[in-house]
Formats: sequence, structure tokens, C-alpha cells
Amino acid sequence: MFAFPDQNSVKKVIKALPRVGVGIKYGIPQTRRASMMSPRQLYRSSNMTQKWQRREISNFEYLMFLNTIAGRTYNDLNQYPVFPWVITNYDSNELDLSSPNNFRDLSKPIGALNQSRREYFENRYSAWEHDQIPPFHYGTHYSTSAFTLNWLIRLEPFTSMFLALQSGKFDHPNRLFSSMKSSWSNCQRDTSDVKELIPEFYYLPEMFVNSNGYRLGQLDDGTKVDDVELPPWANSPEEFVRINRQALESEFVSCQMHQWIDLIFGYKQKGPEAVRATNVFYYLTYEGAVDMDNNSDPVMKEAVENQIKSFGQTPSQLLLEPHPPRSSAMHLSPMMFNSSPEDVCMVMKFLSNSPICHLTANTFPQLPLPSVLSVSAAHQFAVNRWNPGYTAPTQSPSYAENTPANVNLPLSMDPVLAVVTNSTGQQARRHLGDDFSQKIRMRPNSFVATVDSRYVIAAGFWDNSFRVFSAETAKISQIIFGHYGVVTCLARSECNNTSDCYIVSGSEDCTVLLWHWNARTKAIVGEGEVPTPRAILTGHEHTITCVVISAELGLVISGSKYGPLLVHTTFGDLLRSLDGGAELSSPSNLCLSREGVVVASYPSHHLAVFTVNGKRLRNELHSDNIQCILVSRDGEYMMTGGDKGIVEVWRTFNLALLYAFPACDSSIRSLALSHDQKFLMAGLATGSVVVFHIDFNKWHHEFQQRY
Repeated sequence: MFAFPDQNSVKKVIKALPRVGVGIKYGIPQTRRASMMSPRQLYRSSNMTQKWQRREISNFEYLMFLNTIAGRTYNDLNQYPVFPWVITNYDSNELDLSSPNNFRDLSKPIGALNQSRREYFENRYSAWEHDQIPPFHYGTHYSTSAFTLNWLIRLEPFTSMFLALQSGKFDHPNRLFSSMKSSWSNCQRDTSDVKELIPEFYYLPEMFVNSNGYRLGQLDDGTKVDDVELPPWANSPEEFVRINRQALESEFVSCQMHQWIDLIFGYKQKGPEAVRATNVFYYLTYEGAVDMDNNSDPVMKEAVENQIKSFGQTPSQLLLEPHPPRSSAMHLSPMMFNSSPEDVCMVMKFLSNSPICHLTANTFPQLPLPSVLSVSAAHQFAVNRWNPGYTAPTQSPSYAENTPANVNLPLSMDPVLAVVTNSTGQQARRHLGDDFSQKIRMRPNSFVATVDSRYVIAAGFWDNSFRVFSAETAKISQIIFGHYGVVTCLARSECNNTSDCYIVSGSEDCTVLLWHWNARTKAIVGEGEVPTPRAILTGHEHTITCVVISAELGLVISGSKYGPLLVHTTFGDLLRSLDGGAELSSPSNLCLSREGVVVASYPSHHLAVFTVNGKRLRNELHSDNIQCILVSRDGEYMMTGGDKGIVEVWRTFNLALLYAFPACDSSIRSLALSHDQKFLMAGLATGSVVVFHIDFNKWHHEFQQRY
């Protein structure tokens, strides 16, 4: 992170750098003009508010977006991202997330939740008399560097930073973060405590555990300060974070989140509306309250800077008008009241009986050709057309029976393969050749397809290469050498149509190589003319069996025969191994969610769930030999398919089986989800692709309780 002295320096640097804007995630063009936009302009130019309203992104993602464009960042403790308290009950043995009594009123700031304390702050404001300092409700703030360090005191590097702030000693034990219940009650009664939370409360269970064994002292009642005391309704830090996150994404919070945004980022942040909402802080916490450039007195300037550093900073104001509310779940999917469509939507059978061992669903309607790319064990691939306009018929309206049978289907076969002809020329346009090693069994991770379905990347060639094929002609566009053994598995990082991504390859030579796919040149690139790996990941002692990569998390996870899973960074550093004991070795399938949950299946018929930080959450023995696994976008659900021909849906964190689709006529060899997560595709050993209707809302706790 760079801090420049003035706006002109910023302009010069932006002109010298490539056009990146603020990245691709927020729907803002990648231009130099975007790099110069003010927070308010970024908010107006982005499509994130509409996405949030339509429930295409979660509350967590939307709050991270608002924090980011308002200048909050993990790189500055004084301007750390702000998140709200949402749960108020830290006493019960069970937490009922369907009861509004357990949720905080998000239309009021923390300092105004308790009526008597609110009156105290309002009296202070109205009785304030000072020539230079304008009146305020709160002399403290909801986010300061000291608060952030206190929340994260059990984790490095925050422990060292905390000690540096406190002259080398931990603070008085009573002032340290030791219990969720006491932290919440202090926020309700202490006139100098109006803290909000930080994002870590919603994704980082490690912050509650004193894993380094710091001696943090004893409270006045003699209790030792060690791990954070969690509420009785959470049996572990992982469960606390999961329930806290569930509450953040709940309907109660969704329908009033816009009011909290008004207080922190919006029109109630300052001015008469802030006074009315009991939301005025000390004047130096606001952006632009003092003109530092024209302050000629160095002593005064330093004093003001220190005050700003110590007493918190309010985010940039993004809106001058009320923030729009989020659409209700009912409003967006009224289909929930109808009888749901049949489980099986359609079955598509290829002429060849070869097993469908790989599926990639590139179904975004914005793509030039929305499609589902399939590859068979006989090395024949197909670019099957996806119909974005397809809507699932339901059995509810009676008049539907009178309409003629409609040929409206979600998927239609690749036209090149749909024609029954003797000409092998047509078939050759969809064949990857015969140079594959006979030792390798074709599996879902033997292939990767680009987002636009224009290129297929295949592993398993006898000459230790992996190859890039044009999906239009099946001609080889690139042969990549780098391994000293047959390439056994491939994976691609998440990306959109125009962005570069990572490709990782695992091999019999016990290494994993990281490559860079350039979206513009449609090729794997390197330093010079020849493609070279970005990083070589080592640590395995046998053939690599599976690999996944997340560019967002900056992690590569790989498994090998007889070995554990290894977690590397995308720079090539080995972080840790995910070891599950004797029965959890030789992982065969691997998935990684955006939240950092790792799911693996093993030849011993076991399924295991780990956090990327090394904790095994659960493992179960399955009755089937699992051939493929898949996780939903939020990582909440997992789908498996195996030799018995049954696709099952599981809750990821506790491996609870939620649903089994009707059995197919042969083993399931591959799985894929459509972009909107409404269709699940399964590739069968008989050469068919089955499309299932899937609705994850069915298993969401709120929908189950209510509807």
C-alpha cells in the first residue's frame, strides 16, 4: 500500500501503470479514469448495489465492497473494515435464528441501542459549549487501530503490534478481549465503548483461540484469560463463526442492512440526519475536517495527526440519500410457493457409449455461446449449447396440460456430434487424438476448459506434456512441457471471460507447476517465447492425484498417492499439510470453497472437510465409491456422485446428508453446476449427461422453518 503526498503524484503514477481501474469485480470499467474516481463516484459507477438487491451477492460481499471503496483496508489499522454486531443473545444454550429478539436493531448506532445511554449522549450533545470544537455524541469511535488489535490480539502479527502499542506489555486483563458476552454488554452500557466488529468475526475462527499460549493474565474474579469465551450456543470457534455468518445473511439482517449502511457510509453519517440518529462523532474523525496541507504549525499538525491516528476515522461518505433496501427472498423467487419442478430435467445421450468423465458449465448468458463442455473417456469432447432462456415447468397450473408438448430444453447436443454420419471427419473435429498414456485413467481433473468454451486443456500424454486444443477444430494450439513424468491432473482458478487465470498441473514427478493463462493471447505464457511455470510446488513424495487453486485466496491445494493434502501459496511457499490419519491418505477428489473450506474424498470411501488453516472439521465413511465432488458457490453445500449412480447433496461443515436425487442407470463420473446454481449436470459412465433441477433454498434453515 502506497501513501502519496498529493493528488498530482497519484495521477502521475496511474499514468505510468497499465489500465487496471479498481479490478473487474465491481462492474467498473478498467480505465485510468476509474483509478482516479472518488469513493462516491465508484459507488455510483458500480453495479454492486443492484447485484445485492437482486441477491446475486451476499451481505458479507456487499459490506466488503462498501468498505473497500470507502477507503477501508486490511493494510491500515486506523481504517480497518467495519462490520456490524448482528446477534444480541450471548446467554442461551440454543440460538433461534427465526426469532427477531436475538437480532440487533440495525437502524440505530451501537451507542443508541440502550435508551438510557442514548439519553446520556443526547444530553451531552445539547449541553456542549466550545468555541473551536463542534458538539458530538461520542468522544470515542466504532473503529480504531487499538480496537482492531484488541480483537485480533491472539494472532500474529497483531500480537506484536499490540505489544508495540502498549510499550511491550499486554494491557490490563480486564480490558482485553476475553468473552463475547462481556464485549457485547460493554457495548451496551459503557459510555466510552461504541465498538462495531471487524470482518474476521464472520470468517476467522482462529482469532478466538490462544493457539500460541500467550500469558494474558487474570480477570478480577481470578479467571484466566486464554481462549475467548464463546456463548453457550456455540460448541467451537468454527460453529460460532458459522452461526454468526448465518445471522449476517439472514432475512432479519437483510431487510434492515440498508439502515446500518446509512449510518456508517450514507446520509446519516454527518449533518442534521446524523444528529437526529444520535450518530455524531468527534469532528476530527471525519474526512476533510481539517486542511492538513495548509497547516503551517508543525506542533499543531503533529497533534492533529496523532489524534486522528488514536481516535478512529469515519469512512468516506458514499451516499447523500437513503440507501435502497434489499429485495425480499419471496419477491425474487415466488416459485417457492409453487410445487417444485421434477428432479430430473432432461437426459442427453451421446452416440458413443464412452463415460462422460469431465463437465464444465460455462452457462453465463453474457457469453457469446453459453455452453456445457463435456469430455468422454475416449477423448471425444463436445461443446453442448446451453439455453439461457429455459424456465423449468412446474406441475401446479392445471391449464398447462392442454398446451402441446414443448421442446424447450436447457441443453442441446453439440451440432457437430448430433449428426449421425459415417464421415469420420466430423467426429475428428471433436477428438483430442491418441497420444494419451495408457497408464492414466481419465478423470474430471484430467481436463480444463476456458470460460468461453473455446479451448480445452488436456493432461495425460505419454510425452509428459499437457496440451491446449481449439474447441472449434480440435487442433493443438499449444504443447506445454515442464514435468518429468506424465501429467496426472489439472485445475483452473476462477475468472471471468476477459481476465487472465492460473492453470495448475500435477504429475507423476511429485511436483505441481503453476502456469499463467493469458486471456488476450489465448495461450499459456512465460517470461520469454517459451511458456514457463510461475512457481514449482514441491513437498509430495508420490504421484499427484488431485489439485485445486483459488486466485482469490492465493492458494494451491494438492494431494498425492499415500500422502496428505499440501497447502501452498501461489508464490510457491508450502504453508501446511492437511493430515487426517491413516484412512485419509491418497485423496482422489478435491474441492475448495471461496471461504477456504477444503473437501476431499479418498479411495477408502471417506469424505473429509478441513479449513485451509489446517483444522479437520469432520470426516465420514461413505457407502459409495465417490468419483466426483463439487461445492456450491458459498461453500455451504456439497454434491457427490459415485459408482452407485446416485447424486447426493450434503451440508459441507458437518457432512450431513440432505438429499439424494433419483438413481441414474450407471456410475456418476463428473458433475457441474450452472452459473445461477439452478441446474446440476451429471456425466454418466454410459455416455449420457443428466440435467437435474436443484434449489439450495430448499435446505436453507430459514426457508425450512418458514415455508
